[in-house]
Amino acid sequence: MLWPMIAIALGFLGVAVLAILALRVFVEVRRLSGQVASASRRISDASGDLERAAADLARAGRTVRP
Repeated sequence: MLWPMIAIALGFLGVAVLAILALRVFVEVRRLSGQVASASRRISDASGDLERAAADLARAGRTVRP
């Protein structure tokens, strides 16, 4: 009767460890997704700035060209 109880206890501890690790992975994935969203916003802003700068440069090039 001792061995089945030990096996059940070890099984429960194994599941508990896996649950803790899954929770840690979940938290890190949430943090990473926040960083990816922030980087995506910064890239989008930089792309808009680049488009505006290119348009201004094209306008300036038309006025300089004879």
